[in-house]
Amino acid sequence: MKIDLTDTTASKVNKALVQGRRAIGTPAVGMVLTLVIVTDEENAYDALKAANDASLEHPSRTLVVVKRVSRSPRDRTTSRLDAEVRVGADAGSGETVVLRLYGEVVDHADSVVLPLLLPDAPVVVWWPVNAPNDPAKDPLGALAQRRVTDTYAAEQPVRELAARADAYTPGDTDLSWTRITPWRSMLAAALDQVTCQVDAVEVEGEEFNPSCELLAMWLADRLDVPVKRSLSSGPGLTAVRMRTSTGPITLDRADGSLATLSIQGQPDRAVALKRRDTAELMAEELRRLDPDDTYASALRYGVERLVGPSAPVAPAPAPAPAPAPASALALEPARRETPAESSDRATPALMPPVKKAAAK
Repeated sequence: MKIDLTDTTASKVNKALVQGRRAIGTPAVGMVLTLVIVTDEENAYDALKAANDASLEHPSRTLVVVKRVSRSPRDRTTSRLDAEVRVGADAGSGETVVLRLYGEVVDHADSVVLPLLLPDAPVVVWWPVNAPNDPAKDPLGALAQRRVTDTYAAEQPVRELAARADAYTPGDTDLSWTRITPWRSMLAAALDQVTCQVDAVEVEGEEFNPSCELLAMWLADRLDVPVKRSLSSGPGLTAVRMRTSTGPITLDRADGSLATLSIQGQPDRAVALKRRDTAELMAEELRRLDPDDTYASALRYGVERLVGPSAPVAPAPAPAPAPAPASALALEPARRETPAESSDRATPALMPPVKKAAAK
């Protein structure tokens, strides 16, 4: 069921929610949290679809905040709120309200969202794109116990990771971190199978993929060993290689779905390690609402401490002129040396000293 409201208020939206629940025969509120999605019109559909799929596991009231850009000076001074209320089959297993903000109300989205939050229920705010520099200090982020961003959607993911580390507040998390949960579980299980000392690690993956950086920082932080970051054509993470005292341990995923786990002295094993969609990632994040200390520790380790292309490298000195290759010398025409030239070419260190006869 859908109810469209034009130039409305938060009070009227609440009344429409009650009216919709009664119309479909479910007057009780059985939702466990409020999920606030802050996005633009371009990404609203994909974000809402992922939230609806995740609500099958976590019934929630989903509030989609779409900040519309005003085209004329008059529109910028005119505040308006349009809402679309969805209940029943159109809203997954919860309720959905799409809020489109115009004019000055765009800067006061928290005043629109606050009356629509479920009472005595946790709040999660998710920015699929264009997350603020400090999510905890954002007016909407301040309402939430959990704040979800996605550095993969940023133009410069590595720089975005540094900004997340500087502004980290307990309750912050990122979908780039959620994407590597199966990798972290598999690597931890592999190390549990053998008794060894890890000496060095190499993480291989796409160049502009923050999940690769986070996995490398997590390994460096937990194992306290040098971690090299190498590049591949993807998709995503492609391999992790650990050099240990008992032999190499390798987790290789070349096709983005099936990986091979190789441990010295054991047969290779095929491991299902497919790339998950956004709905699965959000469902995982909504399972826990407490601070993720492991994520905070890995994030604060810093990309610049890794060894590899992602770390800043000092400019290399100018290379010395290379000697002519042997093949080029072989192509030059041969020339006979005179006896004098042959004598001058001899190195004194390699020739015996010659004593001159005393003059009689």
